[in-house]
Amino acid sequence: MGDAAPVLAIRDLRIEYPLADGGAFVAVEGASLAIQPGEIHALVGESGAGKTTIGNAVLGLIEKPGRIAAGSILIDGKPFVSGDPNGEVRLGRDIGAVFQDPMTSLNPLFTVESQLVETILAHRPMGRRAARDRALELLRSVGIPEPERRLGAYPHQLSGGQRQRVVIAAALACQPRLLVADEPTTALDVSIQAQILDLLRDLADTQGIGILLVTHNMGVVAQIADRVTIMHRGAIVESGPTAQVLRQPQADYARALIAAVPRIDVRLDRFPMLDGVNHQKAARARGAFRGKLPGTVGESAPAGEPGAPLLEVRNLTVDYQAAGWLPGVARKGFRAVDDVSFSIMPGEVFGLVGESGCGKTTIANVVAGLRRPTGGTVRFRGAAIAGEGSAGWTVRSRRAIQMIFQDPYSSLNARMRVGSILSEPILFYRLAATRDEARRDVETLIEAVGMDADAAGRFPHAFSGGQRQRLSIARALGARPTLIVCDEPTSSLDVSIQAQILNLLKDLRDATGLTLLLISHDLAVVRQMCDRVAVMKSGKLVETAAAETLFTAPEHPYTRDLLALVPTLDHVRGEPR
Repeated sequence: MGDAAPVLAIRDLRIEYPLADGGAFVAVEGASLAIQPGEIHALVGESGAGKTTIGNAVLGLIEKPGRIAAGSILIDGKPFVSGDPNGEVRLGRDIGAVFQDPMTSLNPLFTVESQLVETILAHRPMGRRAARDRALELLRSVGIPEPERRLGAYPHQLSGGQRQRVVIAAALACQPRLLVADEPTTALDVSIQAQILDLLRDLADTQGIGILLVTHNMGVVAQIADRVTIMHRGAIVESGPTAQVLRQPQADYARALIAAVPRIDVRLDRFPMLDGVNHQKAARARGAFRGKLPGTVGESAPAGEPGAPLLEVRNLTVDYQAAGWLPGVARKGFRAVDDVSFSIMPGEVFGLVGESGCGKTTIANVVAGLRRPTGGTVRFRGAAIAGEGSAGWTVRSRRAIQMIFQDPYSSLNARMRVGSILSEPILFYRLAATRDEARRDVETLIEAVGMDADAAGRFPHAFSGGQRQRLSIARALGARPTLIVCDEPTSSLDVSIQAQILNLLKDLRDATGLTLLLISHDLAVVRQMCDRVAVMKSGKLVETAAAETLFTAPEHPYTRDLLALVPTLDHVRGEPR
């Protein structure tokens, strides 16, 4: 790889966005990197570091009024001019793109065959029959099972991993020299992630494709990247061979970023932090709010028997009925949760893990009252709240169980100011006597999650992803719950922001005695956070154990397979094993 001309050469790149006052916000400053044929080059950093901006610049997707103010981007030594049909370099033909969410990359109204064939015909002089044969060959090359049958499928009829393989097939349709992969495995569980990473590595090794991998997953970087570049606030702070950068980082920021990666081999009390949060101020705010949470001062709800579980799930079954409207046509459903039982003790952090589609989010929705079970019972403080023998949810039980969702961007109302969003549950459940008292509670909540109280006057779009997730946690706390269901609360966040959120959840549990049900496919996060863990496969519970026992001596073969697939920093590409 070393003597060949680079597939991608970025030199002294500067990208800026004009401001209303006549100045400019510089998103990327002085960035330079090169990718050789057959090389995977990882670009990492926190949200806002500029890594996705560089990826978009390579693809010609910088939105106006943003612009490349200085520097150059060369593909095989040739400049790429976005939108020029006569240019020597063309997106789709010479550069392929793979984005994070395959469902938004594929058109839901067209079959896989239609989308692949149209892509091929747009860039290659061949007939439709030859293009179909090429599409079939591409599906085989990316490992799609039964490719002849999958050609006629629509995106919603494929699994997440299969959809991402189709996106990769479309990106490879015209045999590009460069592939830009922006967080290609973030939304996938560890087993599907491993398949996609193996595929990307194989494409680089066997076809000589250069790959720019934009990611926040340092384990993925360690597993497949040849080189890594770390960015911070628009500038490159460190770049080099993967083993050198991950094992002997020179920049202070690089060392801090790598230290913030959750470890699966050992449990830590806290994650190293990169933020500027005033932790003393946040701790005082949590202490001020503690007396308003159940189980601390004057809670009137029944506490249940001493030593009894807070939540009991017994023989839970959930069936989904397939959609359909034609009379006389049978509708086949499927069983998402099959006879699942577990219990959670007060103050415990209980983890629920497994592959996508195993039923863990369905269980979370049942526990939070967002879905009715087909069979079984859910008991909270000894009283049935869902399923057999249940009289239904009461206002008190709905308040006592709150949920934090995966996506902080869509879980907050974009048309409401933060103060109104956070005061809504306080006022709805009549937890404050006056609006002025509710406003003071909101300010305390905002400070308790490590933000300044003046955030109450701003809209959600004014905050970063990590800040929005902090506000989502504050909203859940506003109802003064006993149990919080956390459904993938950090999967869309980079490692440093993830560390902030996980430390915050640890602090809240320690300060208030909250009980947490943590749903996640990130096993390293589960190791750091949970007291006990339940493992699910195909709707069934296959193993439940104390976290340390499960991670050091798993009993079920499926659990052992899951743990073996987790990409970690233990083995870095380029190091002898």
